[in-house]
Amino acid sequence: MKTITESEALSRVAFYCSSAEHCRYEVEEKLRKWSLDEQAIGRILQKLESERYVDDDRYCRAFVADKINFAKWGKMKISRALSLKKIDDEIIQKYLLQIDEDEYKAMLRHLIAEKKRTIKGGNEYQIQGKLIRFALSRGFHLKDIYQCVGKQDDEFFE
Repeated sequence: MKTITESEALSRVAFYCSSAEHCRYEVEEKLRKWSLDEQAIGRILQKLESERYVDDDRYCRAFVADKINFAKWGKMKISRALSLKKIDDEIIQKYLLQIDEDEYKAMLRHLIAEKKRTIKGGNEYQIQGKLIRFALSRGFHLKDIYQCVGKQDDEFFE
């Protein structure tokens, strides 16, 4: 692999950041793959952040909106994905709290209704179990799932 200079790396990564939203961690990983030394990586990241090519706050806002609106992920899955990208928990919580609860629950109800149409056989108890597992895999909280499958918490724990 050809060695890349610091200025070439800056140019390439600036183009990478201008074509789509990326967090600091993603950019840092890309720079590490290019075998740049830590000081060069630090200088490049500082330059990118000062020129707002990289902004974890902006990235988090876009990520949450995309995962809610397009991927139909729940808050737990979104939070975990952002944590894996080394986004600060305060930033994550800030944008998760901005999610409209009524729209969020409506999305979950719609997902559950769509999934219910595809589930084959079994009694109502088995169907509800499959729906709950499906919604959990999408990253929704159990209390929200219970509300949307028509059960109250106390019915599940009797």
